[in-house]
Amino acid sequence: VIGVVSDRLDQPDAKAGVIFDGFPRTTAQAEALDKLLADKGMELHAVVEMNVPDELLVGRIQTRAAENGGARADDNAETLKKRLAVYHAETAPLIDYYRGTGKLKTVDGAAAMDDVTAAIEGALS
Repeated sequence: VIGVVSDRLDQPDAKAGVIFDGFPRTTAQAEALDKLLADKGMELHAVVEMNVPDELLVGRIQTRAAENGGARADDNAETLKKRLAVYHAETAPLIDYYRGTGKLKTVDGAAAMDDVTAAIEGALS
């Protein structure tokens, strides 16, 4: 994955900056990304954490499944609970990792969509 990221960062349209969504997912990936960026003379400016209680996420997925008739195979509480377990075990440690760098910005992901958007824009400005 780091090789793919490295190649992408070398593209002309990435020179003005990039946004990573869902990456890195582990502390080892974060450390590799830090090294890659340093080697390229680049820097990570901010990491946005969207904080949403697990129970709310489960409710949202159940609502989405009901609204679309379960059209997506992964629109169910059981699949989401498995994903949340992986998140808590592997990805959640990144919160402390990036908090330690001073780059972590936490946004209330349970807020209204417009408020979340404004909070993310504020965190990145």
